[in-house]
Amino acid sequence: MHQYRSVFISDVHLGSADCQADYLLDFLAHVQCETLYLVGDIIDLIAMQRRIYFPESHQQVIRRLLAIAANGTRVVYIPGNHDEFLRHFCGQTLAGVELQQKAVHTAADGRRFVVCHGDQFDQVVRCSPMLLLVGDRAHGLLLWMNRWWNAWRKLRNKPYWSLAAWVKPRIGKARAFIQRFEMAALTVAERGHYDGFICGHIHSAGFRRGRDGLYCNDGDWVEHCTALVENHAGRLEILHWSEHPRVLYVEPEETSTQEPPASPPIAPSLVEQINTMPGSPGPDREPKAALD
Repeated sequence: MHQYRSVFISDVHLGSADCQADYLLDFLAHVQCETLYLVGDIIDLIAMQRRIYFPESHQQVIRRLLAIAANGTRVVYIPGNHDEFLRHFCGQTLAGVELQQKAVHTAADGRRFVVCHGDQFDQVVRCSPMLLLVGDRAHGLLLWMNRWWNAWRKLRNKPYWSLAAWVKPRIGKARAFIQRFEMAALTVAERGHYDGFICGHIHSAGFRRGRDGLYCNDGDWVEHCTALVENHAGRLEILHWSEHPRVLYVEPEETSTQEPPASPPIAPSLVEQINTMPGSPGPDREPKAALD
């Protein structure tokens, strides 16, 4: 059993055919933590509007999460854009699960992180409606190919390998989008006097060290099967979990010597919207002022 202080998962997309529920169930069976953050898009209500798909493995994930909450782990659910309906219940505790618009996580080493799904940055890093439509359709095709590719690999007793994760970093527009998203999150964290930002949404796990903060993305359980974990010293890592679990990334020690990409323009209203969003300030510290 792997013991962690905190675990962050997002973009599970229960209710869609692309959800890697079996790997997530195995992860939840082998990991224990004091606090589990569900950082949005856990249930894909958008996909379920098109087609009802909720097999036994997806139901088992729900039951397992409720059992974790019942057994003493603090479980915080921060809805995303695919489970946005649940934002109506933020501020309440349902079946032992706290629903929050955002959380402020205080790490063991005293650092304070804003925890949000991340769809709030779509207005900053958005592209044209036509490009968005083409991108959504291309992404859907890529996920379909990924599903059948791994079904074929499984028949040949080969481990999971993400075709989608291999393709996307090789597309220039996708790399540029991810960089803009990362810098937008860092900008909001730094202007809000936090030490970093933890989110999901873009299905791209990783870290980026800014001048005054750390961006953390916990990835997803559709393409990458990743989770962000904090050990009892406050150190952050990203795990990949399939047939051969491994540490995928460790938080960078220092700011890169390379010049970071330019931050996208962030409206003060967006900074205020996120940093004053109602949510949990965490058990250890009171929140600092949201703006300079």
